[in-house]
Amino acid sequence: MGGEPDGRPSLRAARPLLLVVDADPERLDRLENELERSFGVDFRVRGELTAADALRCLQLARDLGQRVAVVLVDRALAADERSEILGRARVLHPDARRALLIEWGAWADRDTAAAILSAMSVGDINYYVLKPWTARDELFHRTVAEFVQEWSRNETANLREVVVVADERSSRAHAISSLLARNGIPSAFRRSGSPEANAVLHEIHEPDPGAGVLVWMPAVGGTILHDPSDAEVAEAWGVHTTLTDGLRSFDVLVIGAGPAGLAAAVYASSEGLQTLVVEREAIGGQAGTSSLIRNYLGFSRGITGADLAQRGYQQAWVFGAHFVLMRQVNRLEQKAGGFRAEISDIGEVTARAVVLATGVAYRRLGVPALEALTSSGVYYGASVSEAHGLTDRDACVVGGGNSAGQAVLHLGRYCRRVTLVIRGKDLTASMSQYLIDAIDAAANVVVRTSSEIVGGGGDGRLQSIVLRDRQTGREESLAVDGLFVMIGAEPGTGWLPGEVGRDDHGFVLAGSDAARDPRWDRSRPPQPYESTVPGLFAVGDVRCGSVKRVASAVGEGSVVVSQIHEHLKITNA
Repeated sequence: MGGEPDGRPSLRAARPLLLVVDADPERLDRLENELERSFGVDFRVRGELTAADALRCLQLARDLGQRVAVVLVDRALAADERSEILGRARVLHPDARRALLIEWGAWADRDTAAAILSAMSVGDINYYVLKPWTARDELFHRTVAEFVQEWSRNETANLREVVVVADERSSRAHAISSLLARNGIPSAFRRSGSPEANAVLHEIHEPDPGAGVLVWMPAVGGTILHDPSDAEVAEAWGVHTTLTDGLRSFDVLVIGAGPAGLAAAVYASSEGLQTLVVEREAIGGQAGTSSLIRNYLGFSRGITGADLAQRGYQQAWVFGAHFVLMRQVNRLEQKAGGFRAEISDIGEVTARAVVLATGVAYRRLGVPALEALTSSGVYYGASVSEAHGLTDRDACVVGGGNSAGQAVLHLGRYCRRVTLVIRGKDLTASMSQYLIDAIDAAANVVVRTSSEIVGGGGDGRLQSIVLRDRQTGREESLAVDGLFVMIGAEPGTGWLPGEVGRDDHGFVLAGSDAARDPRWDRSRPPQPYESTVPGLFAVGDVRCGSVKRVASAVGEGSVVVSQIHEHLKITNA
């Protein structure tokens, strides 16, 4: 047993704990044996027969600094005992994955399904696990292994593929961490001067970066970067920010790598079209900032926006799609047989068809004192990379949509208190019910309705915000360490040529909307996602009238490829 600097005993360096709770001694023995068989070398397996013993185990692990990776609790335990164990695990060990253990065939029991859904809705569990029905039950081992992998990605003490060392107040360091998170690159932040940071610097023989930022990539040859730009970080990881092979002519140019753009890239490249994707920020777009998407088909436990985006990127890449990140299209114009686009720091490329999938950008608060603290406590979007840094601190989220609700619940795992600020009278108008239920059940979340942020500030980093009650006009100062702003979005389509029809808010007209616009001058009607410019398609959030959901964006991005084929058939006729 090691110790802390103050002399307290510590198990921080010990094997992480896998805790399983089952009141039946025979079943508990089988569970322990199965867990030991697959995980016993790297994890300590602990079985408990009662809720009281499990609670003592969790508390002792917290007192000794021992990491807890997974907590499995038998569905057969009394509901109040299950809830107490899982609730305490969530508070004491927020990174631990938590699951209900159920018997094979239990899916036929509506009460079991209701218990699972209820526990997931209030954040007590991540999912359920089927108990091993025989020795070496590989489904059981695979399910637990997935939980372990999820825990490993969130556990800050683990060595990550990328390590950022900097002063905790460094806005640039936080921007790099956010960039890595949004691009699905596993990373860990090490505060300059901390034992963890010193251990890293000692291993790579580097001095403390002081006011700068050091980025170490042990997973890709141990690359070390000093005060890198976003493009340098991406290139070091192996993500292209230039067209390295000299190819300048494409069948399809996809502008934007959010869910719609990635889907278009996957389907276009898989169907033999030479495809280029240009993204000015990070893969995944706005959806990439979501800490958990639970209603996307096929991911029953939910999936982070960054993980979903990475899967789409890898699919498109395998099919041969070309990607250029950290670059933007500055100019787009029609030419004979297609389009010419000018890309920042790259130059001109041509394409026979173009897919606009640029999504939307978050609206700004417009409070100068808070704008000055962007990336220094004030963040636009659900930047999940900041949650660990706010452990036992206070945070505020502004916005009433699903992404805001997901951010609140994610922050609530770490923060002492999370305040959700909305302009409306309640959340029902813009947030899914499962999120509303989870927020209502979270003891450390406070919802401030009919409110808006009108001020705030801090000395180099956010320290407070000023709330105004929209009904009474009363203002109140609130101490917070992190502010996450998600108050709607704008399409940012002002750079497009005048031939592209847009509504009063800047969203691109397509399909029947484009057909009614005087700029459409063809005898045929435009295709459903075709803009007022033939061959220029708009999908996802940037399209006028789109449904602002990830699944809808993916659907549009996949369907538009058949329309591209039809356009190319017409132009080649």
